Amino acid sequence: MATKAKSTRKTAKAKAKPKAAVKKAAPKKAVKAAVTFMPTKLKLVRPVPSDIEIAQAGKLKPILQIAQELGIKESELEMFGPYKAKIKLEILKRLANRKNGKYIDVTAITPTPLGEGKTTTTVGLSQALGAHLGKKVMTVIRQPSQGPTFGIKGGAAGGGYSQIIPMEDFNLHLTGDIHAITAAHNLCAAALDARIMHEANTPDDEKLFNALCPADKKGQRKFSPSMLRRLKKLGIGKTNPNDLTPEERARFSRLDIGYDGVQWRRVIDINDRMLRDIQTGLGKDEAGFEHKSGYDITVASEIMAILALTTDLADMRDRLGRMVVAVSRKGEAVTAEDLGVAGALTVLMKDAIKPNLMQTLEGTPAIVHAGPFANIAHGQSSIIADKIALKMADYVITESGFGADIGMEKFMDIKCRYSGLTPSLVVLVATVRALKMHGGGPKVVAGKPLAPEYTDENLELLQKGLPNMVQHIENALKYGVNVVVAVNSFANDTPAEVEMVRKAALEAGAMDAVVSRHWMEGGKGALKLAEAVVKACEKPSNFKFLYPLNIPVKEKIETIAREIYRADGVDYTPEAEAKIEQFTKLGFGDLPLCMAKTHLSFTDKADQKGAPRGFRVTISDIRASVGAGFLYPLLGTMRTMPGLPTRPVFYDVDLDLETGKVVGLF
Repeated sequence: MATKAKSTRKTAKAKAKPKAAVKKAAPKKAVKAAVTFMPTKLKLVRPVPSDIEIAQAGKLKPILQIAQELGIKESELEMFGPYKAKIKLEILKRLANRKNGKYIDVTAITPTPLGEGKTTTTVGLSQALGAHLGKKVMTVIRQPSQGPTFGIKGGAAGGGYSQIIPMEDFNLHLTGDIHAITAAHNLCAAALDARIMHEANTPDDEKLFNALCPADKKGQRKFSPSMLRRLKKLGIGKTNPNDLTPEERARFSRLDIGYDGVQWRRVIDINDRMLRDIQTGLGKDEAGFEHKSGYDITVASEIMAILALTTDLADMRDRLGRMVVAVSRKGEAVTAEDLGVAGALTVLMKDAIKPNLMQTLEGTPAIVHAGPFANIAHGQSSIIADKIALKMADYVITESGFGADIGMEKFMDIKCRYSGLTPSLVVLVATVRALKMHGGGPKVVAGKPLAPEYTDENLELLQKGLPNMVQHIENALKYGVNVVVAVNSFANDTPAEVEMVRKAALEAGAMDAVVSRHWMEGGKGALKLAEAVVKACEKPSNFKFLYPLNIPVKEKIETIAREIYRADGVDYTPEAEAKIEQFTKLGFGDLPLCMAKTHLSFTDKADQKGAPRGFRVTISDIRASVGAGFLYPLLGTMRTMPGLPTRPVFYDVDLDLETGKVVGLF
């Protein structure tokens, strides 16, 4: 708009002034320069400072400049201060006919508890492509939970000289999306508990109907939009409450839920182990309705999974309505729509659906959106963010949570299935440290020094651990997608160790294997990786899913266990058997699977390292996230609420009262 107005003024002056005066007006080149990408130069320091020191020393471009360099209009943004903004979904309509860029998923081998630098690699690769090779690139990653940020793992903005900034905003509240999910999820829980109580206190169906559809001052009654959706689900085509028969009123009004059928807990975005199991209904007015419940961490909420998998506002409204919150005494699924709360949940989520625009340390654009757990949920940033990025950039670098057996499998079989997007390449992050662990090295514990086996050259140990990386490469190739291995190099890695990893990756079928030093050098340290990615993206691929949706639930489970984990078979507890039968009867059997298992092993036992063979996995339970659109079998015991250690990292987090800067984050 500003450019158009300037052009109009310039034309008016040209008519009123001689030719010489026209030459003094702002030339067109000045306008073009304002939208040309300008990388932010890094000032590398040795030894490498802490993540937060690097981030706070970084030079931030105004977020409007980031948007202009991408071609995003100011009217398509909602500003959250000078350095972050939400992108309105209307941008997808404007860009609908634009060709998609290359779609690259960054994943990893089975990690140590320290993580292998997947996010750092994602950011470093983007910086190399955009700031050094001149490619139009976008990073798309998840927003971290405050649980690990204040617990033991720390933030998830990347690390060293490959980070998303402002790092403090990224790791804390950002624009409030996680808080919106917390509010929406807990509203649904409150609605469910209230409905159970009010139905029990109103045994007469007519009275219950009248309470749900009260007459106004003129004696008129009407159904709310959510009520009309429930009527449609019940096959009742009437829209006037007075027209319903007594039988229809009873069917409409009474959900008939007992506490034993409730499948919806509450959430909070901190690690609070004492809330894992709680007793509710202890107030005086709630006497007789005491029951056991509990809390999960917010990023494990189905609403978070929905945010990441939805495609637009209408789709999110439908998905929120389909969430199964309980099973009635008759064995029927009770949804958020049945509770009448789905519309209100959508209102609470209407801003959270808009992705957040940020930047890397080298000034390349980044979108941060959604943050579902990678073991309980699918662990991906949002489909909406990816779709916007693919229209704006030639290369989109996204990331899957945890190792490839969890994150990449879910990226392919769940996210790509719902988005319709086809990946161009898989970048598999590997470290000498993790491969030594898989070769039988000592236990790696966060917060404790590494054993000498990890800091000294040990080719024998490394050789024994290589099968873990090989299996991940083979798994990616099963989807018909090419692989480039990024060897995330640490200071103690020797040339012989790195070369051993590279050689093994190439022999396993990787298109290339490249050493990357982006943590200590930023994009410059990932240049060879970026060049390999560009080259590999030009090669043909033949993407395919691992399994079709129309096969039985057990067959899908066993396909993943056999093909991805290399298990010999699957065992089911009686509870899991009953759930599979129940969900199949309810019509949920054609949903994809989101396997919930430890991220520290191909098996369901965290201490089984390497690439084990001759084992079986056990499905202890299976749950339904119908709104998100998947069933999630639980392999072994999975916690949905982490706990704080004796010495959480929040001890170090504080505010410098003189400068106003946050200190202690990492």
